[in-house]
Amino acid sequence: MTNDKKLTLLEVFHNNMYAMKLGCSISKNRVLHALLMKCIYYFEWIFFSAFFLRYIVNALDKKADFQSIFIFILICGGVFFLINLYNNYAENVIYPLTSVKLYYGIYRKLYAKAKNVELRCYEDSDFYNRYTMAIDNAGDKVTSIIDSIWGIVTGVVATVLVFYAMFDISPFSVLFIISPIIGNFVFGNFLNKLEFRRYQESVPNDKVMNYVNRVMYLPDYAKEIRLSKVFRLLKYQYQEATDRTVKIAGKYAFKIAWTNLFRLIFTFTVIFEGILLYAVYENLVRGTISLAELTVMSSLMVSSTWILIGLFENIMNTMKNGLFVKNLRGFLEYKERIPEDQNGITPSDELSSIEFEHVSFSYKEEYTIKDLSFVIRGGEIVAFVGHNGAGKSTIIKLLLRLYDPTEGVIRLNGIDIKEYNLHAYRNLFAAAFQDYRIMGMTVKDNVLMGRHYEDEDTRVIEALKKVGVYERIMSLHDGVNTMMTREFDDKGAVLSGGESQKVVVARAFAKPAPVKVFDEPSSALDPIAEYELYDSIMKDGENRTMIFISHRLSSVKNADKVLMLEKGQIIEEGTHRELMKRNGSYAEMYQKQAMNYLAVDTVEGVEL
Repeated sequence: MTNDKKLTLLEVFHNNMYAMKLGCSISKNRVLHALLMKCIYYFEWIFFSAFFLRYIVNALDKKADFQSIFIFILICGGVFFLINLYNNYAENVIYPLTSVKLYYGIYRKLYAKAKNVELRCYEDSDFYNRYTMAIDNAGDKVTSIIDSIWGIVTGVVATVLVFYAMFDISPFSVLFIISPIIGNFVFGNFLNKLEFRRYQESVPNDKVMNYVNRVMYLPDYAKEIRLSKVFRLLKYQYQEATDRTVKIAGKYAFKIAWTNLFRLIFTFTVIFEGILLYAVYENLVRGTISLAELTVMSSLMVSSTWILIGLFENIMNTMKNGLFVKNLRGFLEYKERIPEDQNGITPSDELSSIEFEHVSFSYKEEYTIKDLSFVIRGGEIVAFVGHNGAGKSTIIKLLLRLYDPTEGVIRLNGIDIKEYNLHAYRNLFAAAFQDYRIMGMTVKDNVLMGRHYEDEDTRVIEALKKVGVYERIMSLHDGVNTMMTREFDDKGAVLSGGESQKVVVARAFAKPAPVKVFDEPSSALDPIAEYELYDSIMKDGENRTMIFISHRLSSVKNADKVLMLEKGQIIEEGTHRELMKRNGSYAEMYQKQAMNYLAVDTVEGVEL
């Protein structure tokens, strides 16, 4: 055995112990009752095989009186009744209640960690894959590991006791135990490897079939399927994936069938037939085994077979779940670079300045912004403009500490923003992003987003009025208390893209913050709605610092400062009029947009 193999087995052991400790920390009752259930399970097998049958057959052979046999059976019946009573209570009361507690505790830890890790983790495909694997059926897998570990511990003890009982009858009979060991741990292990290889080769095809299944039942694709002939392509993809899966199944069918046949022969046939023939020979020919011992040996043969099968399955289960626990453990033990619960200085609500000093940010060795320096004064309205990919949204994410700079420093009121209490720092900002998400909650909850105020209804209504969607919301059956989306309510409101975006922008209006941040707040709006929205934004920006990103330059005319970016660097800075007079990149972009909007070949005579 190589060192790598030892390390792998050691890692599997430590990972499973981690799962056991995790379960104990959340619900000790679930862990303890799992042990008790396993002990009882094996006790019943061994007691019935090694003691109960031996006593009954010996008593009958010695012609014991009926009363003593009756009392023994009655006592055993009472014990088994109590055991069954406990089993029934444990399975129907203790297990459901403790399992719910265990599941809740595991997912609470996972979701708390998911909330606490930095945004960059979700953009790292490797990390995100580990996270999804860690969270996938985590409760079921942890409970399965707990049951399997106790199954291994109690299974080993039960195996030793069964071996001892058989050895006590006839030392030679123990040799027959080798047969199910070979069947389970040799052929069974090889069978699992073949099935795992088949599974691995089938995964790409399963992904295709699952994708087609999703496309066929999700409403998002319904229009495209009906208005095009894409169904033919989906059908072709599904058929190809199915054909490849059938070929893979055929490739392994013969090997799996023969391996499984040998597993069954060694696990059941050899020991059953062998033990019986040996016991009959010892009883009839040599007379060294009594009828009672022959009966017990036959019963122990069955018990030992199923005990070894259970032991093997539990061992394989812990091995298979080793990778899962590794992902779970790695995720829960991940050290956050920007922990959401980071403590620090409490910032002042009065904002004097925001400063980027030689700030650079790279993602996977590619710079999104490079050596960026600028200052935003308190009370200024500042706009970031530029083509897609210029680095505008990255600046906002750095400012909100969703990322930290690769190089340079960001200061608020002259202090590095890393020094501030993260929650208090972010509370200075009210933001609305273009890549918004509508929650399956009421309109009111979608605006307040979990925050509570004394005048909540008034605050929500005022925010909805400012963004121009109040009348639409009030036309819904429950007004601001109408559920959005139909995820949980068939009467839920499904708003248009522009209406949904207005609700998202209302979040920034509803939150009383000294800095308002708008990232493309009008991307889904028509020109008139856009004009009205920006008019409201400008009015709301009085006596506040306001930062917004827009690719429509007509919306930034009234900003105190416009910063135009290209390839992560500021190429022009000034007011709208100043930049137009320079006749540079900003002016060129503005004029092109104006011509497209007005459907003219020149903007001469048009007020810019």
